[in-house]
Amino acid sequence: MAAGQYVQGPGALDLVGEKVAALGRRAVVVCDRDIIPLFGERINRSIDRAGIAVETYPFAGENTLSAIEQLTTKAKQHSPNVVVGVGGGRALDAGKGVAHRLRLPFVSVPTIASTDAPAARGIGIYDEEHRPVVVEQLEHNPAYVLVDTEIIAKAPPRFLRAGMGDAVAKKFEAEGCWRGGGLTKHRARPLRSAVLIANDCYDMLRNHGPAAMRAVESKQVTDDLEYAVEAALLLSCLAFENGGLWTAHSVVRGLLLVRGAKDALHGEQAAYGTLVQVTLEQRPEPEIAGLRTFLRDVGLPLRLADLGLSDPSDDEIEAIVQATASSPYIAVQAKEITADRVRRTIREVERRSAAEHRAGTVAR
Repeated sequence: MAAGQYVQGPGALDLVGEKVAALGRRAVVVCDRDIIPLFGERINRSIDRAGIAVETYPFAGENTLSAIEQLTTKAKQHSPNVVVGVGGGRALDAGKGVAHRLRLPFVSVPTIASTDAPAARGIGIYDEEHRPVVVEQLEHNPAYVLVDTEIIAKAPPRFLRAGMGDAVAKKFEAEGCWRGGGLTKHRARPLRSAVLIANDCYDMLRNHGPAAMRAVESKQVTDDLEYAVEAALLLSCLAFENGGLWTAHSVVRGLLLVRGAKDALHGEQAAYGTLVQVTLEQRPEPEIAGLRTFLRDVGLPLRLADLGLSDPSDDEIEAIVQATASSPYIAVQAKEITADRVRRTIREVERRSAAEHRAGTVAR
């Protein structure tokens, strides 16, 4: 599973017209409402140069089933050949939802790098309170993914940090599924190549992530930024779609249920979930310590308090435990993961992180 073509670098946004023209002559663009004042004119110029008839629909709010149906109804009136999504995850998912219902190719134009969703088939659909409802799947990955790193560099640094948090999970999840007899979301056996890609993704993040954060803080496009974005958007997607998800993303489902943590970005939640997974697996101490050091160096969460859940109650911990243990990602694993194991593991992660926080250090 992979995007038809992935294009990354400064100025990639200006290719949108050329790529759309390769797919058809009529397009609808679902664009994050806040992006239109910043890049709407530039996108329109690119599409006009290619001679494409286009309708643009501003998008804001939650990506609900109702929102997708309303957009689809409007899009049908334009008789498009292709759907383009521009913006963050919600606008992209809304565009994917329209493409899925109209059975059209999708062009993905992310303006932040907070998850690997821009290159993926998945369509996250929520209710008005941002609670997950269903994850639909495009028939195919996006036909084109256009990642303009000049735009990514100017976005708030928190988004790239979250993108690295989402991506860092993929090494451990792909390896866990491979070793434990797990399946991918497509109910297929994980590919060995996905494990290799996941490991390269992790290496790129560790080698370039901290410097990439310094680059976005100064709004500069550097080689480190390019490598980190490639890992967060492309390699991460290839790894999970072909390697599988496991405990780290199961924990995310629990975090969405509790105060504070539910308002964190997905990648921030996934980073904490990764700590839970490696601890549950009893990975070698140097491996766990290396992960903790990376998370600290780029500013990702090491404890629930870092996610906004300070002094969690027993009931809040239990809500995370039960959602994790009943997650469909856990269910694809051949080895049983019980609620009791998850509960003890979260307590252990919290104890260690609290001790390190008091000491003001993370073991290297």
